[in-house]
Amino acid sequence: MGLGSTAKKIQGLSDRAEAMYKQVQKLQQRIIGLEEEMDETNDTVNRLDHQLTEQRALLLAIAEEHDLDGEQILADAAIDEAELEAEDGTESDDETTADAETSDATAE
Repeated sequence: MGLGSTAKKIQGLSDRAEAMYKQVQKLQQRIIGLEEEMDETNDTVNRLDHQLTEQRALLLAIAEEHDLDGEQILADAAIDEAELEAEDGTESDDETTADAETSDATAE
């Protein structure tokens, strides 16, 4: 084997190593970006969860002022939603049905 073919092989290995290094750097940047997005999403979820807890407490206080059992209304709405999901054969993360039923029950 001559020095020319050895140099070509080494150059080929060097080129592949450089390409792999660039790919690893890109992946590292993507992972860092995803981690930052995940942190932002987690902060948003925590903030929304806190707001939802505050709104629930407020609605329960309003229901109590109107001599309504807010916990019972929420329980009934959850049961109704579960029954609808069972009929549809699907699971829904959408709570608008329960929210609408809760407002209907509160309005009565």
